[in-house]
Amino acid sequence: MTGSRDESDVPEPGRNGFGGAAALSRAAGEGSVFSSSRYVARRQPTVADAGPRPPALTASAVQEVLDGLPGSAIFLVPLTGADGEVQDFRIAAASPDALDVGGRRGKELVGLSVLETYPSVLGTALWRGYLDALEHGVRYEGEPFAYEEVLAGIPRLSRFTVHANACQGGLIVSWVRLDSGEREQRRLEVMQRLGNMGWANWDLVRDAITWSEQVYDIFARDPSLGPMTLEELPAHVLTEDLPALAGQVRRLLGDGQAIDHTFRITTPHGEVRHLRIVAEAEADAHGSPVEVHGFFQDMTAVQRAKEQLLERDRTAVAQQETLTAERVLAARLQHALLPLPQQSLRLAGLTVDVAYQPLQQGINVGGDWYSAIELPDGSALLVVGDVAGHGLDAVATMAQLRFTAKGMAITGTPLATILARLNTLLWHSADRAYSTATMIMGRYEPSSGILTWVQAGHLPPLLLRDGEARYLPSPRGVLLGATTAPRYDSSAIRLLPGDHLLFFTDGLVEAPGELLDDGLDRLARTVAERGAGPRPLGDVLDALVDPAIRRDDICVLHVGV
Repeated sequence: MTGSRDESDVPEPGRNGFGGAAALSRAAGEGSVFSSSRYVARRQPTVADAGPRPPALTASAVQEVLDGLPGSAIFLVPLTGADGEVQDFRIAAASPDALDVGGRRGKELVGLSVLETYPSVLGTALWRGYLDALEHGVRYEGEPFAYEEVLAGIPRLSRFTVHANACQGGLIVSWVRLDSGEREQRRLEVMQRLGNMGWANWDLVRDAITWSEQVYDIFARDPSLGPMTLEELPAHVLTEDLPALAGQVRRLLGDGQAIDHTFRITTPHGEVRHLRIVAEAEADAHGSPVEVHGFFQDMTAVQRAKEQLLERDRTAVAQQETLTAERVLAARLQHALLPLPQQSLRLAGLTVDVAYQPLQQGINVGGDWYSAIELPDGSALLVVGDVAGHGLDAVATMAQLRFTAKGMAITGTPLATILARLNTLLWHSADRAYSTATMIMGRYEPSSGILTWVQAGHLPPLLLRDGEARYLPSPRGVLLGATTAPRYDSSAIRLLPGDHLLFFTDGLVEAPGELLDDGLDRLARTVAERGAGPRPLGDVLDALVDPAIRRDDICVLHVGV
């Protein structure tokens, strides 16, 4: 790969992506900016031009290479017996993001033996593939295989694909978890439709672009025409927006810097649309962009709503509502995932186990949700919420609340203020059928052991201490979206070593024909009996949840000090 390019670097343009047949730019002086040949990466040198073969790499040198790779990749060194046959492999290097089925990551894998760590691999097609790749120097591409793991005490079957290549007397092995990728892809498609955004990628080496289906809808372009070329783009952009867009193109493709820019286009039907592009470039070792990826967002409706608000009322209230809407939009753009069904985390000295069981299956959508993250100041944010309704409509509201709350917490916004702003967001929602929700949110400071928490019409957390289970007194807070002038107070408690705290939604305690207080009493008794065992969350769920009679989503967040 070459270093920086100038306008003399003109390889043959490809037929796909932003490259291809050129079109005349409408803005004088911008034609060279909107030219794919200016940015398409040079091809790799041939073998004859590559120079002498480099010396053999050491394990430390391989580690330096893997340190710059994304995803899961390791370097295996064969261990031979007295007869010279390969008896096992040892992991000599690992990429920082490598994650195995046991939850070990990066350098935690280095030094492990394959058969001692994963004994069931011996004799499988995967093992034979390793040996064949090592002996014959061929690339091994394994068929998807299943592997059972235990997550938060619950067995779960996952699928993986593995690739192996011979390298310096060992094997470079990479793997991808398929079930997770398939699940995230389905969720991503749902969120793209909800957010009216689409993804685009441009491979500058192959000069090929890929658009998601939503991008064609945003540009009102016939999919049979393929993705729009860079040369075609100026013909669709409003003339007054073209100079600023040209500067962003030069910044992204010429300098390799990320961009976040809004511009206007005219569709083939004459409609003017406001689009937002957020994109970044991946560079080679010399700093030259070799791949660009990002997304387009149709912000026409949002822009029109802004203009109407500014025309009707330019007061501080209108400005605050606009800011809230922008934060919601930013959260929906940056995050496109629903909660995992279950997981176990270590946050700020806490052990956090989560169980998420939506009533509807299929694409795993429900109205209940949670967040559990470590904030920049080292504290832990713990959130559980419940949106009215089920299905994709509830997911749209859930995404707004989940990611907006997380974003404001990261910026240091007080918890009570977060609830007030979320209430404003829901009150002004266009779809009033799904505009109410309950929520409980806490911030744990590890230095003091103090948990500060707020709630909006939600059930209180349950504390288990010294064998006694009791509900914490709730601070004031009405459910989100119920009134234009709510009041939200906060409460605090110091957590002690050995404490267990449960955040949960009402699906855990509700039963047909039973009072809510009876369900809360049953939960307290069960937690007192089973909440301090080796798998406290699993034991409580086993005792309380009957799939045959439950009528609502369930989300439970267990915190152990």
